[in-house]
Amino acid sequence: MAATVEIRRAADRAVTNTSWLHSRHSFSFGDHYDPDNTHHGLLLVNNDDRVAPAAGFDTHPHRDMEIVTWVLSGALAHQDSMGNRGVIYPGLAQRMSAGTGILHSEKNDSATEPVHFVQMWVIPDEPGIAPDYQQQPIDDQLLSDGLVTVASGISRHDAAITLHNRGAALHAARLTPGASVELPAAPYLHLFVARGRVALEDAGSLHEGDAVRCTDADGRRVTADDTSEVLLWEMHANLGG
Repeated sequence: MAATVEIRRAADRAVTNTSWLHSRHSFSFGDHYDPDNTHHGLLLVNNDDRVAPAAGFDTHPHRDMEIVTWVLSGALAHQDSMGNRGVIYPGLAQRMSAGTGILHSEKNDSATEPVHFVQMWVIPDEPGIAPDYQQQPIDDQLLSDGLVTVASGISRHDAAITLHNRGAALHAARLTPGASVELPAAPYLHLFVARGRVALEDAGSLHEGDAVRCTDADGRRVTADDTSEVLLWEMHANLGG
């Protein structure tokens, strides 16, 4: 496979707008279906969601999916059919494994302030696993101007939470202006600029909401132009092959 770097700008993503939700989709999702944009590597969903105060997603089902939610600002209340209840806030890693089937709801925990979060989905290695839930605070580690492994199924990683996929890992970094990180070498990378503005080596400037899809990534560096936050999926397999 020849190495590739494909930049996807924020303005080019599909958008869902309702009275309480503004959501930008990096891949086909819901009513927005594009047969040429269904995934990258193992990543199926990368939704950038803003939910109005006292609103959110009512109880709904999921099955055979690893769902990672990363809050950027505000607070998101989670409740599911396994009895898990809690509030997800910035710096708290959370993963829900839908497995054989789970019901859950996600609501803005504030009556006055919006909540902004990114939700990401990858499939598990095996279908039909038992539903599972995990969360872990890692906020302090994110202040180090380096990549922090949020969730991983890759055995060599020391991750805050686990994924039931041996070829996928999510890393995050909060970067001060001028700070840089080296991206891992991997067959597939997906870099999402959650906040701020960064520069990707040999690819140029990336603004909030922009994403980069890399194949055969070779250790490029990302440097922050402003105070920034990036989410990086490292993947060692591709759906369907």
